[in-house]
Amino acid sequence: MNGPKERTDFDVVVVGGGPGGYVAAIRAGQLGLRTACIEADKLGGVCLNIGCIPTKALLSSALMVNELSHAAGHGISFSGLETSLGPAQERSREVANRLSSGVSFLLKKNKVAHIEGHGRLRGNGVVEVERNGRTTTVSARHIILATGSRPRSLPFLQIDEERIWSSTGALFQKEAPESLVVVGAGAVGMEFADIYNAYGTQVTIIEVMDRVLPIEDADSSRVVMQSFRKRGMKIFTGARVESTRAHADGVAISFTDRRGRPKELEVDYVLSAVGRVPNTEDLGLERAGVKRADRGGFIAVDSAMRTNVPGIRAVGDCAGNQLLAHKAMHEGVVAVEHIAGEGHHTVDYANVPNCTYCHPEVASVGLTEEQAREKGLDIEVGKFPWAANGRALAAGDATGFVKVIRDKRYSEVVGAHIVGPHATELIAEFVMARHLESTVEEIDLAMHPHPTLSEAVAEGALGALGRALHI
Repeated sequence: MNGPKERTDFDVVVVGGGPGGYVAAIRAGQLGLRTACIEADKLGGVCLNIGCIPTKALLSSALMVNELSHAAGHGISFSGLETSLGPAQERSREVANRLSSGVSFLLKKNKVAHIEGHGRLRGNGVVEVERNGRTTTVSARHIILATGSRPRSLPFLQIDEERIWSSTGALFQKEAPESLVVVGAGAVGMEFADIYNAYGTQVTIIEVMDRVLPIEDADSSRVVMQSFRKRGMKIFTGARVESTRAHADGVAISFTDRRGRPKELEVDYVLSAVGRVPNTEDLGLERAGVKRADRGGFIAVDSAMRTNVPGIRAVGDCAGNQLLAHKAMHEGVVAVEHIAGEGHHTVDYANVPNCTYCHPEVASVGLTEEQAREKGLDIEVGKFPWAANGRALAAGDATGFVKVIRDKRYSEVVGAHIVGPHATELIAEFVMARHLESTVEEIDLAMHPHPTLSEAVAEGALGALGRALHI
């Protein structure tokens, strides 16, 4: 334990040091609550150490590789361009380690005790901590479970991190293989496909749904799929994996395509990107009487993140809803502020942004066009292409669009979708607009600087009114 060693009683004990857990612990410390954070591995959790952060570092490297291949247009010429995944992988680890150390500093700054070990509920406000075969206990008036999630294995797709990788295995490779099959075309699958393709791997993507990025708007999926195919990636949608067989030299993977025709590929490696499951086993839930949700093994919580057991709350991936770090952080703050009697808000799950950091980037918030029409909303759609934006053209990055879905009744933004340069940054403007219940007219009236990418946000809003200026 880093902190007062004699202390075993706290106001708040957080089990798990990922985004939801460490943010909850920091906020509790800020509010003057005696707080401990229990973590068996590195602080920062999956996101910081083996997820969001190192992946984005690798994607930055991959983007640079792709841009160098088109450097001639900028008056830059060279011969013998060589790429190596190893240095990029090492750089990604340096970035992750630096941020993990930063979390440790923040806990100390806010007087949060960091207890190393595996936390487990014993009931009646007691948490046992197991480390190196030894077990100790701490007690608290309030316990917050923030134990995260892990990659899902399927009967026909068993992760071994040798030939069949999870996202974790894919992060730690020093060399790019000749061939890779990515099973699952969600954010994780598409990001790793982008990375390995940039470093020379022949990438094949297999997705059971009818399009890549299936939770995104159909227009967004279409543009990304076209872009990936143009870069030489093979994509099978509406396809179902039947079996995988790992052997010394690679993996044999059998699947049926969208027409039901059998296919078989022999590749070096397979990446399983078919979702995640919550870490709720060996947590003492049954002993403490904490109920799970009806499906998926997630912990059941209310709007203030309370479980059915007084004094126990859950946040982040283990509590369900979107399995996203930024959602977990907000839940951590909500849980602690309600504990402290300062809870004035809950999490707006309808306004959680989705971000995919491949190239082109994809981001969205709210409803897709299809969902809005299924709900029977009277909508108008504005779509502004990057090809009409001066800054995007100047940067040589004009693939994609900004799409705004407006409810005609109140002129509110019911959905916003961006594909293209810095989409994951620009989506925050729509998240803020929806939070403040802004109309599309108000988005346009807020002056956007020229020439910038942000102008496309205003033009998309104008397009939803049927009066875009630059197309």
